[in-house]
Amino acid sequence: MASVEANSKMADNTSFAASADAPSASSGPRNNKSADGDRGQNNSKHGDRGKGKDRGNDKPWKKRKGGSGFGSKKQDVPDKREQVHNNRAAKRRRVIDGEADGNSYMSIPFSSEEIAAEERRPKRKVAVLIGYAGTGYHGIQINHKDKTIEGDIFAAFVAAGAISKANADDPKKSSLVRCARTDKGVHAAGNVLSLKLIIEDDKIVDKINEHLPEQIRVWAIQRTNNAFSCYQACDSRWYEYLMPSYALLPPQPRSFLGKKIAESAKAKGVYDEYLGRLDDVRDFWDEVEKNDMQPILDRLDPDVRAEVLRRLHDSADQQELDEEGQPEKAGEAAVENADGEMKDPAVVAEQPKAEGGDDAVVAGAQQPRPAGTDAAAAPAGAAAAKPAREFTPVELAVREIKAAYVAAKRRYRVAPARLDKLQRALDLYLGTHNFHNYTVLKSASDPSAKRHIKSFEVNRTPIPIRDTEWLSIKIHGQSFMMHQIRKMVALSVMVVRCGAPLDLITESYGPRRISIPKAPGLGLMLERPVFAEYNKRAAGLGKDAIDFAKYEDKISKFKDEHIYRRMFEVEEKENSFHLFFNQVDNFQTDYFLWVTAGGLEASHERSDRGGERVPRGLEAELGDDADGVEEVGT
Repeated sequence: MASVEANSKMADNTSFAASADAPSASSGPRNNKSADGDRGQNNSKHGDRGKGKDRGNDKPWKKRKGGSGFGSKKQDVPDKREQVHNNRAAKRRRVIDGEADGNSYMSIPFSSEEIAAEERRPKRKVAVLIGYAGTGYHGIQINHKDKTIEGDIFAAFVAAGAISKANADDPKKSSLVRCARTDKGVHAAGNVLSLKLIIEDDKIVDKINEHLPEQIRVWAIQRTNNAFSCYQACDSRWYEYLMPSYALLPPQPRSFLGKKIAESAKAKGVYDEYLGRLDDVRDFWDEVEKNDMQPILDRLDPDVRAEVLRRLHDSADQQELDEEGQPEKAGEAAVENADGEMKDPAVVAEQPKAEGGDDAVVAGAQQPRPAGTDAAAAPAGAAAAKPAREFTPVELAVREIKAAYVAAKRRYRVAPARLDKLQRALDLYLGTHNFHNYTVLKSASDPSAKRHIKSFEVNRTPIPIRDTEWLSIKIHGQSFMMHQIRKMVALSVMVVRCGAPLDLITESYGPRRISIPKAPGLGLMLERPVFAEYNKRAAGLGKDAIDFAKYEDKISKFKDEHIYRRMFEVEEKENSFHLFFNQVDNFQTDYFLWVTAGGLEASHERSDRGGERVPRGLEAELGDDADGVEEVGT
């Protein structure tokens, strides 16, 4: 398709001849000033200042004479606007050549001849209502280096003629702004982009969708006033988080965290109180040992059984960190997939991989390939299949026991009393609080760390999907920072599953910096943004209200087919939630010991945004792999 071909070309210098305000080197997910996208578009209120003078955008383009000093030589030099234009184009060129290996996902070049031959058509400021399944994408925010939702949508705009060839090399020329940012793998049933598009064609929505994969849809394009910014006009946002109910099970007693919780409770004299908070799940693991594990062990030869028990009871599953912060036994306990997620080989080895690897679930995604890496160019059979490895009886038994362990978790069905505890934990987030511990690059003294949560509720009716029971949690807030929702879910779940006091949530708003893991992005979905105040003014402006309810039938079908289905299939295939909690429970570190009876004082206190080196083995769980990312437009 045209969008694929255009977006896969290497940007050349001729394409920058027509460029305007180019993004900086950090214009991708690391520093996109998206909230400023519409600044400077509504400057008419300043139009009467200094009448009779050329000011601001009214100043004509012209060459000015330079070198007026003694002995200087007069010469033509570019005026200030042209200098800025040239500098930004050169900077974008350096980013593409230096960081993106000569290829870009946000710059589609056309030749000077193609641009000159194109008919000039008027652009209009619009709101674009979209939905997408984030699986296989590096979040929504467009950047040079990674495959993103906006990257595909921008290419589709160009291919459908909604963005001119002259503006295809830089999304900032069209004033592209997103209402809410979503991280890698996160979904959205409803999100909004605001920008300037060519929308004369009545079929423009259909044409754009023809150039998009099925997992990305444009629901509508609506005219707005010229000053509209979807980020600034959004009043609040609704999210949904789905997770298996087994996430509320306590840590396995032999895990590092399970041992520390019991030891601390006994040392503090609160062991009976701790057991009381576990109530219905207190005996869960004893029953699994008796009914699921022991039958497997009983049929093993004595020598094999002894070795299996040694592997199960020693530190084979304990993620002890070496001096480099890496799990010393990561090769036995976990492997890393293409997206940086950890997988347990004993669980997933039996599961066949989709043809084409991890990206098979995003079949049809129209994204450029770096030059020379076209899959079609690879000779058939180039990658020879590795011969199947022979497993020893001990390895086979360990694999069988671990698979039984996961199956037992999936059979768990949550009791109403446990849901009540989760709801009481979620209630503590309501109102305005300092969430500096729930994101990156925020200190306790940063005013922007304060956010307001309107509602946070778990659906009391679990959803059975195949052999797993799922819980739906919905949150409504004014705005959210990077990782905030995933860390809020993780902390509330950790408090419930570990039998910790609910006061931990209140303490997390204090100045002490604590380490909170971020729950898997797989379960998070942006339900819809809310534009209540803008919609009140829209009628007076002669514009339609931004209301996703108009497209509810299409959106509901899309969620079922592309979002929920992907969540359930990925979890069933990769055991994402099991592996997340297994990693957190088994890292031999004091980072998460705030769930013990020792409270915050028992856990490692990290320095306040200093140069502290976080163990690499914990980066994925903590979200610190995103350090350096400025969160704008969430």
